[in-house]
Amino acid sequence: MGDRRLRFGLISEQMRDVTRWLASAQRAEDLGFSTFLLRDHFIADAFGPQFAPVPALMTIANRTTSLRIGSLVFDNDYRHPVLLAQEAATLDLLSGGRLELGIGAGWLRDEYEQAGMTFDAPGARVSRLEEALHVIKGLLTSEPFTFTGEYYQIAGLQSFPLPTQRPHPPILIGAGSKRMLEMAGREADIVNILPKALPAGAISEDPSERLAATIERKIAVIREAAEARSAGIELSLFATIRMTDDPQGEAERLIEERDWQGASVDDVLEMPAVFLGPVERVVELMVERRERYGVSYYIIDDDEMETVAPVVQRAAGR
Repeated sequence: MGDRRLRFGLISEQMRDVTRWLASAQRAEDLGFSTFLLRDHFIADAFGPQFAPVPALMTIANRTTSLRIGSLVFDNDYRHPVLLAQEAATLDLLSGGRLELGIGAGWLRDEYEQAGMTFDAPGARVSRLEEALHVIKGLLTSEPFTFTGEYYQIAGLQSFPLPTQRPHPPILIGAGSKRMLEMAGREADIVNILPKALPAGAISEDPSERLAATIERKIAVIREAAEARSAGIELSLFATIRMTDDPQGEAERLIEERDWQGASVDDVLEMPAVFLGPVERVVELMVERRERYGVSYYIIDDDEMETVAPVVQRAAGR
């Protein structure tokens, strides 16, 4: 389960100053981060203002040489899959094969409503995503593609261009609910394991969604759905990494900061996405948890880039 090397993605949130933003991507590459990731939102919400991801990712690719670019994640409802397939292939081709294509079913109700878009029930959004994945994969081949579904109908379309990575760029699915986890197991190359999205249009803040037992159950759902392809799936988490000589005290502060009522210090210290301790201990925990859970890809916010850099560098090759 632990044969993948540890790697780290940086999700960009600080976009107000263009010069500093471009410099942050170059700095991420220098520090050894694997990927530079953008969300897909057009309202600020909790994340702040966001650049449109497709042109922004291409700009980052042009300013770097080895740093991979990715979406975390494109909202399927915001783009027809024919359009997204062409944009993804173009990004991959022009970046020299550096795209990781993250896609999800959408969850932020306020964004839909402010844009005048219908926020369908979860079942419809997930079903639409499942069809879109078939369309996107089908169009990223060299053959004319035909598909007839409830939401999309494609009639002998041959898309251009073709991506550099074959048969397609790695597909990442962000998933928290059982049905999304099952879909990710069947369809994704990378699964970013999330707290479940709530029907009201928010992501659950319940600490139980982050407990070790919960993450184990979610991974079991992915692997059962994946069947024979399970070993080829890369597992990912958003990580909370804090350098400290007092892990217990830091866990108490984290409980207070995030209002994790009902969570104990031991619960927090054992959360698969939480790493509290000196640099070497953090890396040791990552190696141990890779063996236990199979998670090898950790994503952090860009405002923590310099703080986490020693972990990234110490984990190189592990």
